[in-house]
Amino acid sequence: MFFALCILLIGCDRVTKEVAKARIGDGTIHSYLHDVLRLEYTENTGAAMGLGERLSPGASLWILSIIPLVVMACLSVYVIRKSGDMNSSRFLAFALIIAGGLGNIVDRLMFHRHVTDFLNLGIGDLRTAIFNFADFYIMVGIGLLIFTRTRTPQTV
Repeated sequence: MFFALCILLIGCDRVTKEVAKARIGDGTIHSYLHDVLRLEYTENTGAAMGLGERLSPGASLWILSIIPLVVMACLSVYVIRKSGDMNSSRFLAFALIIAGGLGNIVDRLMFHRHVTDFLNLGIGDLRTAIFNFADFYIMVGIGLLIFTRTRTPQTV
């Protein structure tokens, strides 16, 4: 079930990135919900908010692809081993984080370090960085982990 959920989430991420390339890859910005949501295509060679975009191709491969891939593999092993002890919220949180991480790693490996970003939220000049569904999965997964961790009774 874990792998099926991850594959489904990665598939959704890939489809949305391909649609973004096809529909807004020309640089047009589409605004919705009174400019709360903007669709704006960009290709990011760094991590969140452009961190690491000036890395050499070799350093970028290791720091933004290989090491995260090893971390995602180790995290997957952890989830599989502990899945019987996890509630569904924590299981979903880990699936979201792993799928999000893998979704962006797939982009980096397939498209010479580039990750497709296209979502931007905000009000007026207060806006998020441009992101994609994989980034969204990671943030929701982390939020779920924090929420489920703080809501889990502590044993002494």
